[in-house]
Amino acid sequence: MTTIQVPRIFDASRLEQRRRRMAALRNRDCARFVVEDAVEDVIERLSFVRYEPARSLILGEYTQTLAPHLRGTFGQGNDDSVVEGDVFDRPGCERIDPEQPYPDTGFDFVAVIGLLHAVNDLPGALIHMRNAVRPGGLMIASFVGGASLPQLRAAMLAADGDRPAARIHPLVDPRAAPQLMQRAGWNDPVVDTHTITARYSAMDRLIHDLREQGLTGVLADQPPAIGKAGLRRAQNAFSEAADPDGKVAESFEIVTLTGRRSLAGT
Repeated sequence: MTTIQVPRIFDASRLEQRRRRMAALRNRDCARFVVEDAVEDVIERLSFVRYEPARSLILGEYTQTLAPHLRGTFGQGNDDSVVEGDVFDRPGCERIDPEQPYPDTGFDFVAVIGLLHAVNDLPGALIHMRNAVRPGGLMIASFVGGASLPQLRAAMLAADGDRPAARIHPLVDPRAAPQLMQRAGWNDPVVDTHTITARYSAMDRLIHDLREQGLTGVLADQPPAIGKAGLRRAQNAFSEAADPDGKVAESFEIVTLTGRRSLAGT
């Protein structure tokens, strides 16, 4: 039997990144607009398709919004109607690695929020999600996509000049997602994208927001330090993209995958 070797693109620093994000939540002013958008979108989709899951798994959602909504709307307040999970130990959550088989299965609904942009084996992660859902069950996954952060990418290219380095880790091209979902065995796969725009007066504030939301790079092979001169070039390039009011419009592509497991269970 041939063993497929999965490339190691991201390292374990993604766990520390999420720990920092959880600590940042103690500050009410911390940035959370990406995950808040994802949670709102999941709630709207469930309402649109009129799907009422009796037992749900929520993985990676750290604002403590989606699980209470599902318990109150579909679980009649029953705490056991929703299982919460994350990639590291935190109170009230099961530890679940999206790239490994889930410890529990048979869910009517699985939502994975903001984790799939930094997995080494995306096809494998989609298969593990399918195996966790009962036949006929639904999954929704939301994460940042490949068209995100064009202004920051341009600034990093300006910083490195003729010798560009991989400073922003590769993100999923949504055009490839339908085929990946079909390979993973999902029925009726749907891939949607939309864009969130945030405006910044300085590149430093954008970096701050990315750190608070766990969206900075976690590459296994780290690039060389940018240096003071490179940082100035990046900041200048970012500022040159500003609108007349002095602020730069940065965009985040949000990719949402929706699929069902076949009633046959395959």
